[in-house]
Amino acid sequence: MQYVSTLSRWAGVLGAWLLALTGGMLTFEVIARYFFVKPTTWAAELSQLCLIWGCLLAMGWVLSQRQHITVNAVTNLLPRGLQKLCIAVSLAVMIVFSVIVTIWGWEIFYDSWQRGRTTGSLLNLPSWVAELAVPVGFALLTAQALTELIGLPNSSATSLGSSHE
Repeated sequence: MQYVSTLSRWAGVLGAWLLALTGGMLTFEVIARYFFVKPTTWAAELSQLCLIWGCLLAMGWVLSQRQHITVNAVTNLLPRGLQKLCIAVSLAVMIVFSVIVTIWGWEIFYDSWQRGRTTGSLLNLPSWVAELAVPVGFALLTAQALTELIGLPNSSATSLGSSHE
C-alpha cells in the first residue's frame, strides 16, 4: 500500500502548489484592482479553481500525516486499545462517506461534462473542471483511509490528527 501513500504525498504537494498559486493570483488581483484600477477577468475564477483542487487533492496526504483536525479530549483518556478502536471506527466512517461522495461527485461531474455546462462567468469555463476535483479528491481520501485502516494494527497511532491541548 506504499504506492497509495506516495500518490497521496504527490497529490498533497500539488495541492500545496495550487494553494500558493491561489495566493499569488489573488495578490495580483488586489494590486491590479486597487493600485492600477485594472481588475483582471481571470484571477478570481482561476484562484477559486486552484483553491478547490488544492484542498481536495491534499485530503489524503493530510490524513497520512495525521494532521486532520480532531477533538480527542475524551479519547485521550481511554486505554490504548480503545483509542485504536476509535481510530478504526473513524476510518470506517470516513471510507463510507468518501465512497458516497466519490460516487455522487462523479455523477455530477459526468452530467456537467455530457451537457456541456459552463460557469457563466467571464471566462465561461466548463463546470466539470471544478466538479471533477470532488470525485478525484475523495477517491484519494478513500484509498488513503483504506491504507491507514489496513496498517492500523501495526501502527503506534492513537489519533487521526494532531493535538495541541
